[in-house]
Amino acid sequence: MTDRKIFDLSGRVSLVTGAGSGLGRVFCEAMAEYGSAVVCVDINGDWAKDTASMIKDKGGTSFAIKGDVSNQREVKRVFEETHEAFGRLDILFNNAGVTAKGARLHEIPYDHWERIIRIDLTGVFLCMQEGIRLMLPQKKGSIINTSSAAGLSAVLPYRSHYSAAKAGVISLTKVAAREYGPDGIRVNAIAPGMFAGTRLGESAGSTKEQAKELVSRVSAETPLRRVAEPSEIKGLALYLASDASSYVTGSVFVIDGGHTA
Repeated sequence: MTDRKIFDLSGRVSLVTGAGSGLGRVFCEAMAEYGSAVVCVDINGDWAKDTASMIKDKGGTSFAIKGDVSNQREVKRVFEETHEAFGRLDILFNNAGVTAKGARLHEIPYDHWERIIRIDLTGVFLCMQEGIRLMLPQKKGSIINTSSAAGLSAVLPYRSHYSAAKAGVISLTKVAAREYGPDGIRVNAIAPGMFAGTRLGESAGSTKEQAKELVSRVSAETPLRRVAEPSEIKGLALYLASDASSYVTGSVFVIDGGHTA
């Protein structure tokens, strides 16, 4: 018989950054559906509250925190509030991220480069530091970092700043997995391709027309001939968060319909 208990998250506490929309909202929903309390963190406090309310309306336990992952003081406050509320942290989804308008490398404004690195890479580093500090006394925890297929190959040209940040997330994931495996903390990364209906995906083009063209091009280049729906990442998120992946760490899971194959 199948042991479904390996997916049970009852009694655990999850924290998701970028929780107010897109994949972050899906991660929150997946954790709550399998019994975890969920801390919804987003730079937009109203979006975070919307996600937390959705979970509460379905009978789950959740609360929202407004926080900027690129600000060290705010990150410390977010994790302090989480510890005060629940006394522990079991699952951390480092999902908050941004992209920018496309440009060739020599034409990228420095402030665009700095913003992408600060949020998409430094933000992951800061949240991992605080999350690990809470997990160490427990000798157990699962950290899932959102990278991108663009961090593995040049599938998204004219966005070298975004690709560099997401490649950095992969390296950060692997090194952390080696460092904290002896402490029972697992660290893995998800590398999504293009997902429909996410604010990040919608902002990938300079205009709505360019964004639509990008979706069409990526769909044509993908073996499954389409982009993904946000709900299609739920199973992978649950697997990595739960004991179903108890011997998995330092790995990168690509979910891109075969685009990088």
